[in-house]
Amino acid sequence: MTFKPAPWPRHLRSQEWFGGNGRDQIYHRGWMKNQGFPHDMFDGRPVIGILNTWSELTPCNAHLNVLAEFVKRGVYEAGGFPVEVPVFSASESAFRPTAMMFRNLAAMAVEEQMRGQPMDGCVLLVGCDKTTPSLLMAAASTDLPSIIVTGGPMLNGYFKGERVGSGTHLWKFSEAVKAGEMSQEEFAEAEASMSRSAGSCNTMGTASTMASMAEALGMALSGNAAIPAVDSRRRVMAQMSGRRIVQMVKDDLKPSDVLKKEAFENAIRTNAAIGGSTNAVIHLLAIAGRVGVDLTLDDWDRCGREVPTIVNLMPSGKYLMEEFFYAGGLPVVIKRLGEAGLLHKDALTVSGQTAWEQVKDVTNHNEDVILPADKALAKSGGVVVLKGNLAPKGAVLKPSAASPQLMVHRGRAVVFEDIDDYKAKINDEALDIDETCVMVLKNCGPKGYPGMAEVGNMGLPPKVLRKGITDMVRISDARMSGTAYGTVCLHTSPEAAAGGPLAVVQNGDFIELDVPNRRLHLDISEAELAERLAAWKPLHPQYDSGYAWLHQQHVQGADTGADLDFLKGCRGAPVGRDSH
Repeated sequence: MTFKPAPWPRHLRSQEWFGGNGRDQIYHRGWMKNQGFPHDMFDGRPVIGILNTWSELTPCNAHLNVLAEFVKRGVYEAGGFPVEVPVFSASESAFRPTAMMFRNLAAMAVEEQMRGQPMDGCVLLVGCDKTTPSLLMAAASTDLPSIIVTGGPMLNGYFKGERVGSGTHLWKFSEAVKAGEMSQEEFAEAEASMSRSAGSCNTMGTASTMASMAEALGMALSGNAAIPAVDSRRRVMAQMSGRRIVQMVKDDLKPSDVLKKEAFENAIRTNAAIGGSTNAVIHLLAIAGRVGVDLTLDDWDRCGREVPTIVNLMPSGKYLMEEFFYAGGLPVVIKRLGEAGLLHKDALTVSGQTAWEQVKDVTNHNEDVILPADKALAKSGGVVVLKGNLAPKGAVLKPSAASPQLMVHRGRAVVFEDIDDYKAKINDEALDIDETCVMVLKNCGPKGYPGMAEVGNMGLPPKVLRKGITDMVRISDARMSGTAYGTVCLHTSPEAAAGGPLAVVQNGDFIELDVPNRRLHLDISEAELAERLAAWKPLHPQYDSGYAWLHQQHVQGADTGADLDFLKGCRGAPVGRDSH
């Protein structure tokens, strides 16, 4: 793809606020000058908003205030005027009921900040898993020139000589305690090794996945995704991105120029190759909906089906993000996709180069971390989209994190009506359940939880764990953490709270999972299913005011990205003159 830069100099949006000597312009400039900005900063140079999701309650992003200073250096060096703007920051580790409920609120808030303030271009400074998609959604809606800079992953953790993956080992150690294989004291001791430096999860969890998706989409500079948070090269990346956004403004290179259908297909295939999080499905669908690209669950299955998982990282493999960076990081993976004919090589990126031009000369420095195709963790590593009478609009499963022996399975349903019901029953020795059963969790989708929490990877009952069993088939309308693993069917749509078939599954029903044939089937007759659905009654609304009410009223299904219905589509960034 050839990009034709806009002629320069051209009229900048920020000049509507700062250019000229009228009363309004003097008003805007005058207030800005109380921070010590000299007059020539308002002379027509691009104003770059550094949209910073720094927060001490978003631990993954708690170092972004330092990175912002390096972005500023780059902007100044390129002749721009950087302004740092704190924006809504949703942390998966701290927000209740779930950060996912606030992804759309963050996207809406950031969009209006971009639209209503004098920015010509934006650096999206992100880290925790919801901050990356929410700011990409905002940028897609406003279509201002924008570039992603992620905060980077934590360094490796170690406990008793074993690599400790953030999140992944939390689930592993927790189950080991329940099985009597690890003491509570050892679990507490291991806590210190789980997060030993600044940064996001060091596994291929959702944060690292979404950093990889931003790079694969072409919305971040090549190599951005894997640099550890505390590595000096992360600061260099921030500075280079600051330089680059100024040129993007001059060229009028916008998200709509980069986020084409081909870019999303590149990202889907990249997600398969890295063994990325199932959460990427929802986030990419939402971003595509904002920019007006027709992306569906069927595209996920079509594009990812034949892509092998070649990145040997937890939770699917054994290494962590630090080793991935040393091996060459995402550019090596994208090059491998290109060599295999699985990349739209001409897709444009924010660098001004094509996807292929950026990676064609990179080298794989460790073939045990980025594997040859014949040693792939999974020959078909893409997110599987399952359909059937239990999931008419689809459910997803991550093969690289699942147990091969459970990919075709028929079992008796053990039903939990909601997460509280699950918590009340799961440790009860009288619960009628064994390893052949299928665990079913309802009312945890976008409307039901509300917000669609990461509870789909339900912990197994202790009496099953004590047998040495570590996996069972689990089905829900919830999500799971990208750091988690197991044969888990997620995002079942329509969700139970919207009257989907999941809502009427009963204890004792038999359910069939057939991953090779993409089938998820409730083994009852069509007549009985119709009768149950006709008798179903919706739950009483949990909220009658505030954002939670707005969310429940307007959120769409997981199969289309779980965005709010009134936020779909690119609305652009109109310049409004105000008067005082």
